[in-house]
Amino acid sequence: MTSPVDSSVLDLAPVLPVVVLSDPSDAVPLARALVAGGLPAIEVTLRTPAALDAIRAIAAEVPEAVVGAGTVITPGQVAECGAAGARFLVSPGWTDGLLAAMSASGLPYLPGVSTASEVVALLERGVREMKFFPAEAAGGTAYLRSLAGPLPQARFCPTGGIGAGNAGEYLALANVGCVGGSWMVPGDAVAARDWGRVEELARAAAGLRDAGAGCR
Repeated sequence: MTSPVDSSVLDLAPVLPVVVLSDPSDAVPLARALVAGGLPAIEVTLRTPAALDAIRAIAAEVPEAVVGAGTVITPGQVAECGAAGARFLVSPGWTDGLLAAMSASGLPYLPGVSTASEVVALLERGVREMKFFPAEAAGGTAYLRSLAGPLPQARFCPTGGIGAGNAGEYLALANVGCVGGSWMVPGDAVAARDWGRVEELARAAAGLRDAGAGCR
């Protein structure tokens, strides 16, 4: 199993690219473009049959990337992702069984939450870093700002409905470490294998850290 990341996933970059790949041969050039643009952490979602092969390829051929697995929803997937070389795990939600498997894997993980009760339940279990999903539909920046007062120990990676236009608003929040999104890997660019465009979009996204920090 690949060793986990040395620091928090939330602190690797301001934006965590959420990548859906149908062709595993696109994984390596896509990852290299994202890393060149300043986004080393990459979440490959388990939404296609190519996902595990894509994770394997990135882990083996792009050592400067920190590749993780997203849409992890079963304990079996936790084991498969670890064996493929994933260095962190992201889930849209959680159960006690899934949480136990992710914890036992030794990899950093971001379980998904969308309510205050779910956040409290995770804090009770010692988990302080979470995915807030679906961010916009679940209340967006106003909801996260409201959570910061009573639950300041929780930190989030909001994902869902976030793009270049509103990412900075999320990053300006004290309880947001990074945001997740796919706007720097648009489907048409991936289909055309326009890795130069992906790199440009990644570079712009990487610059959002300074923009967000300036508003905190």
